[in-house]
Amino acid sequence: MRNWLHSRPRRGGVARQLIEAAAPGAKREPARSASAIARSLKRWAKPQLMVSSAKSTGCRSDHYYGFALSRSRFAPVCAAWEASRHFLSGAAFLKASPYRARASRPPLRGGEYKRASIVMTAASAALLLAATLTGQQGATKDPYQRSAEIYQMKTSALEGPQRGEEIYYYKCWYCHNKYAKTGPSLKDIFKRDRLRSGQPVSDAAVIEKIRQGGQLMPAYRYTLSDPDLTDLLSYFKSDKCCFEGDEPPPNPRYRTAAARSATNTSARRTLLGGARGTVHGTKQEPLEGIMVQLISTSSGIRSTVYSDVDGRYEFPTLEPGTYTLRIARPLEFKPHVRESVRIEGAISLADIVLERVTDKEVLPPTPEILAQLTGAEWMLNLPGNGEEKRTFSLTCGFGCHSYQQIFRTRYDEAGWRSIVRRMMTGAGSPLINVREPGPQSRGRAGRPISEELEIVAKWLARVRGPDSKDAPLHYLPPPRGVSTRVVVTEYELPRQLLAPHDVHGDSQGNIWYTAHRSPYIGRLDPRTGAVKEYRVPDTPGALPGTHRVWVDKEDIIWLSENWSHNLTRFDPKTEQFKQFHIETDSPVNSPGFSNFHIDPEGYVWETENNGVVKIDSSNGEIVKHFPLKRINGTYDNILSADGRYWSGGQTGTGILALLDTKSGEMWELDTRTPISAPARGGFDLDGNAWFGGRGGMLLRLDPRTRRITEYYPPIPYVTFYEAMPDKNGEVWAGALHGGRFLRFNPRTERWIEYEMPEPYSHDRRTWIDNSTDPVSVWYVDHNGYIVRIQPLE
Repeated sequence: MRNWLHSRPRRGGVARQLIEAAAPGAKREPARSASAIARSLKRWAKPQLMVSSAKSTGCRSDHYYGFALSRSRFAPVCAAWEASRHFLSGAAFLKASPYRARASRPPLRGGEYKRASIVMTAASAALLLAATLTGQQGATKDPYQRSAEIYQMKTSALEGPQRGEEIYYYKCWYCHNKYAKTGPSLKDIFKRDRLRSGQPVSDAAVIEKIRQGGQLMPAYRYTLSDPDLTDLLSYFKSDKCCFEGDEPPPNPRYRTAAARSATNTSARRTLLGGARGTVHGTKQEPLEGIMVQLISTSSGIRSTVYSDVDGRYEFPTLEPGTYTLRIARPLEFKPHVRESVRIEGAISLADIVLERVTDKEVLPPTPEILAQLTGAEWMLNLPGNGEEKRTFSLTCGFGCHSYQQIFRTRYDEAGWRSIVRRMMTGAGSPLINVREPGPQSRGRAGRPISEELEIVAKWLARVRGPDSKDAPLHYLPPPRGVSTRVVVTEYELPRQLLAPHDVHGDSQGNIWYTAHRSPYIGRLDPRTGAVKEYRVPDTPGALPGTHRVWVDKEDIIWLSENWSHNLTRFDPKTEQFKQFHIETDSPVNSPGFSNFHIDPEGYVWETENNGVVKIDSSNGEIVKHFPLKRINGTYDNILSADGRYWSGGQTGTGILALLDTKSGEMWELDTRTPISAPARGGFDLDGNAWFGGRGGMLLRLDPRTRRITEYYPPIPYVTFYEAMPDKNGEVWAGALHGGRFLRFNPRTERWIEYEMPEPYSHDRRTWIDNSTDPVSVWYVDHNGYIVRIQPLE
């Protein structure tokens, strides 16, 4: 011991050696001054006598030179600390230690004592720095970033046949499913002798076909890597191939009922009073608008709060237990993840120190950062003129998928042309029934489809082609002020690849959701995060899937089956389904019966057969038909609270229809923007009809004056699928491709942006719980999870 203290330290010093012991391979950080180390000690350690129990930290002792360290903060360095404690067992450290009586070495004297104290100070700094490296700034990837899993097509598995199914779903299913029949079935492909080309079936032959493409098939050599192809082929060879939507894959992040515990419902009614802490940068500057998230290890529920102008954040009172603490979508900062954090009551958490990815104003286009971009940020960074981006937005920002699904891939111009043609001519999101356009057939941007195809395909080939380069990235500003006064909760669903669509709450506080390409509907219990699934009976020849869900005053669940054209009634008490087929002028597997509305008397309203129809919900019979003149149908159907007025708008136009259900008078009105594309919405309590415009605005129609007003959001390149008024007259809408949920006050024309924990806000149906104060907003994200938004004011 004496010789070691007198010896010259090896290169890197004692501190470096202890860091290596605590965190092998840890990245070297810039040297820190003594004052910086002192600040760290003051911030991360609690000055107190060395009397705390060894049990509280998990180390044999947390008696650390006058400081007791938090277990969650320093668990990674317990081993190194134990080694140093035994090594210095004769130092002054033992004078106040309960281990003193067991010391086997004589106490140090004079200079040796001083040198031991120096070593201990170095150990203190080393352990703190090691904890920083392992717990704060050492993480290079965040395994909990959902958008990264989606970007890499790894939501259900990291590799193997299960991941291959996900690749198949995105790259193969649309042409090779049993309903479309536009490509050969790939089931048992490796049991065949030859491919259609005449080549013998082999791994090499199948891979080459995928890479090179064909007349109607894009070449995937620019977008699927060797590991991707390996996983895809392993799926072809498995007995699971091929996906048809009947049994979507399980979600590995969903917790079964046996693994979860009940949430403290009384505590959850208050949105404050839980764990709290502070977020700041490496220069001690407070960071506002940082999304701090806790993920329950028992339920998988994700709770996100936002730091204020002083960098402070505070959670609701959560169920006591173990959580993962992370920064959701850090973007310009390096990932921050702490696992196995014990949360109970109003516990104070250690400071979160975030280090910037770069000191530049723009970000490097790495896969980790690209996966965090919203669609609006993609559009902001990609080159292109106004005509190109507007045409792309109207044709591809419709709401069937995110922009990320497009921009994460690369194809040559022939490949993009093949894909865009199928997208523009296929019916509905499954693209099963293909309609060959005529010379004057117009698309969603209001132009001839041939023109739209040319503009979009050429632009995509230029900006996402094989040779296009990703430039440094600009990004939208973080939330501030009132936009940080919110709690966002995310609930996992039991399955992936559902394409979930709508939500609606029942009288018991449960949330019901539909799945657009699956026979399953589900009921979420927000108190526990548990989901109970129910399987809708199949319709022969029709793709399974439900669209709208409506819970009536008796808690009966009403569904639209968009592809089989059924109005479906489900009684949760008996678990019995009753289906009524609605005759439409569309073929099966094209959009048919979908966005209905139930009036106060229980009648169902939809647009079918070139008019507005009133349907008897007891038998599915059409009892009244109101013809349309300028348009042949509308996307949504909404009624005023008293049932007097009906309204809806048509895709690819700037027309809103208004019907007086008492007099039968119909108006078909023009919006100021030629292609506002009114989608879904609802009436406010003043009798105004509101719609989300896929043209990028909110639309208000006053039935009394028949005047339409447009309101544009403060975010560029977003579209709207819906707009829903609450009891206070404010209007809520997910900004598609913006990663933000918007709250608009028509009286003051004030917009509040609530940034979501993932770069998506793919809301297609909002259900507002007006029984809470402030209101609570629910939607199911197209990417596979249910979201609750609870503003604090």
